[in-house]
Amino acid sequence: MKLAFSTLGVPGLPLPDVSRLAAAHGWDGVELRAHPEEPLHPGSGPAERADAVRRFAADGVRILGVAGYARVAGPGPDEPVFDELDALVRLAADLGAPFVRVFPGAGEQPAEEAEAAAARRLAWVAPLAADLGVRVLLETHDSHPRAQDAVRVLGPVGHRNVGALWDLLHTWRNGEPPAVTLPALAPHLGYVQVKDVVSAEDLTPLPLGTGAVPIAACVAELLAAGWDGWLCWEYEKRWHPEAPDFAGLAGPGREYLAGLLPR
Repeated sequence: MKLAFSTLGVPGLPLPDVSRLAAAHGWDGVELRAHPEEPLHPGSGPAERADAVRRFAADGVRILGVAGYARVAGPGPDEPVFDELDALVRLAADLGAPFVRVFPGAGEQPAEEAEAAAARRLAWVAPLAADLGVRVLLETHDSHPRAQDAVRVLGPVGHRNVGALWDLLHTWRNGEPPAVTLPALAPHLGYVQVKDVVSAEDLTPLPLGTGAVPIAACVAELLAAGWDGWLCWEYEKRWHPEAPDFAGLAGPGREYLAGLLPR
């Protein structure tokens, strides 16, 4: 497997510093949070995109994906969501990133209506994603936190360029163990986000391997299935400014994940 971290752990950090941090600690890649408060997002121009590509390539670090905030199951008309999806896919393509993350975000709508909207919107973007060599991944999150929830959307889409991002925290805290999640998501799986927290109720971020999230069990399931994709550490410093800085945890975090893999 290949190892990455999310820039959610280093909010606002200039991209050259992100790339250097990853390279210094042996990370294979970085997931870029695509939000306007970050250095790179869908509103960034061609020069900024090209500069990011050069910087990460020079440091030997892969841009794994663009973590967007489109809510594909959200209420309202399709067109604004189409615009968000289009912009995220084009950003990922310009960066040479294979993945785009999106959220369900159904809110209080009836499930059937929300899931139909999500499937329709993801099916709409699938041909563009295929043309540009990008996969759009629905994260196990908010209104659809378990594999069984995500599959209700992904099944009707039925396109190889639309898949799933397994956020281990959300499947686990909603009562779905890794041994149940993986078989359901396996046909759709793009990559896996891991993190550690105090408990299912207290989401204060912790160094990997020191909290309650079953990271080792998740990796064991992936290894048993012969999966060799990406693990990405999403340390939620942006939402918990009181948490220790990621820079001091980056080395031990990578070593923890590497220690779960075959030597």
